[in-house]
Amino acid sequence: MAPATTRLCSFLAATHECSRSIFLLLITEEYSESSICFPFFDQSNTIKPTNDMFFLRSISLCFEFPLDYILFSNLPSSSESTDNNQKRVATTTNPTASKVPSLSHVLPLRAQKVPSLSLPTPPNKLLFHHNVTLTVPLAVGSPPQNVTMVFDTGSELSWLLCNSSSAAALSFDPQRSSSYYPVPCSSPACSDHGRDLPMPPVCDASSTAGFCHFYLSYADASTAEGVLATDSFLVGSSSPLPTVFGCVASTYSSTGGDTDAAGLLGMNRGSLSFVNQSGIRRFSYCVPDDDASGVVVLGDAEPPFPLSLNYTPLIQISLPLPYFDRVAYTVQLEGIRVGDTLLPIPKSVLVPDHTGAGQTMVDSGTQFTFLLGPAYDALKSEFSRQTSGALVPLDEPDFVFQGAFDLCFRLPAERDAPPPGLPTVVLLFRGGAEVAVAGERLLYRAAGESPGPDTVWCFTFGNSDLVPLSAYVIGHHHQQNLWVAYDLENARIGFAPARCDQASRLLGVASP
Repeated sequence: MAPATTRLCSFLAATHECSRSIFLLLITEEYSESSICFPFFDQSNTIKPTNDMFFLRSISLCFEFPLDYILFSNLPSSSESTDNNQKRVATTTNPTASKVPSLSHVLPLRAQKVPSLSLPTPPNKLLFHHNVTLTVPLAVGSPPQNVTMVFDTGSELSWLLCNSSSAAALSFDPQRSSSYYPVPCSSPACSDHGRDLPMPPVCDASSTAGFCHFYLSYADASTAEGVLATDSFLVGSSSPLPTVFGCVASTYSSTGGDTDAAGLLGMNRGSLSFVNQSGIRRFSYCVPDDDASGVVVLGDAEPPFPLSLNYTPLIQISLPLPYFDRVAYTVQLEGIRVGDTLLPIPKSVLVPDHTGAGQTMVDSGTQFTFLLGPAYDALKSEFSRQTSGALVPLDEPDFVFQGAFDLCFRLPAERDAPPPGLPTVVLLFRGGAEVAVAGERLLYRAAGESPGPDTVWCFTFGNSDLVPLSAYVIGHHHQQNLWVAYDLENARIGFAPARCDQASRLLGVASP
């Protein structure tokens, strides 16, 4: 994570009682098998205590994804602004209290690629890195300061670089905002809502004010730390939304400089996420091909054309499990098909085990898809078998792209896309929903790798065990040209094939 920009998943601690579920978290404390009941799924897709045991593992991860514009709906207009800013800030002690009225706003987004050759070696093992980030412009503070933030559906806490000497032009200056207030340790935003964070906030013992300090670490070894604060976030022409965020004093990035962003907008369903604080109950996105425009819809606005969405229910839990991400969008993967062949994967491999490991998460912030060992091995074997006449294996056993992609091929340097006719990989979910991965989405060029006259292309399904991860994660690269609807009210996610470039044009947000 470069300063205030790239990010993977934040490992959060699932210790709260409520089952508000959407996006990434991984419990960090050790697990004792004798201290927890084994779970099972009932008909309501809720994990209940039982003596039965599932076999699997889990974890969380996320990256950035490329969209060019964003459509916001159900946000209050500027005319509905509260006059008393101090009163607005005070309401942030209950981030889920407000319900925003209906109105749509369109904001431009910037998709930026990170040159993989510029990635330095971090002090710790580099698990992942980004090569695409998605940013959105917002205005923060009073008077408003324009900032660009990474739009991150896999993280909870929004944060901004505050007067960073390394990126002063991109940072937020709290001293220029009359509505900026550090969160005291006595605030529920620190003592209660902050417990969803990977490390609970701590008080500044050296300060009489007792400000609330936080520390975040991400799967790519990036970190961010600072103090919790409140200020007004303005989305388009909406009224200021009082928002708890992190005022970051320092960051470590595993990717070097990557995007012109001042921070990160956390969009999962943790207590302190922007989704929770703004009262958003539904949002959708349509990820386009790399050379087209996409769109994100926050609120109740419908797609610009008729769609037949196939839904899969979100999986929820009734007890804390050490490796189950409670704020993730967790669904049940029930099978994988390659061409006409259904892979012989035991059902027990596709469900969380008694620790919660092995959940399947849909994450618009993760670039590729990651599968646990047994499922990955079955997919790798069958895809290799069906493509043996069309693709030439790399035959370099030690080569692993981005630490998790070990199935790679050689293609002629003049080829800028995979060959036609590759078998479609279909992910099958409970309820009949499917995600089909075909054509150019099956292989990804490994930049900078050129064995002789050829280039290296790798299979876009990664092995979680190589990272290591303990979860199935469905990334945005495999959601291209799908309309993906997150329905929090009804605890479900829907998928439908769509022309995302057409959607952005119809919504008036296509790139010129």
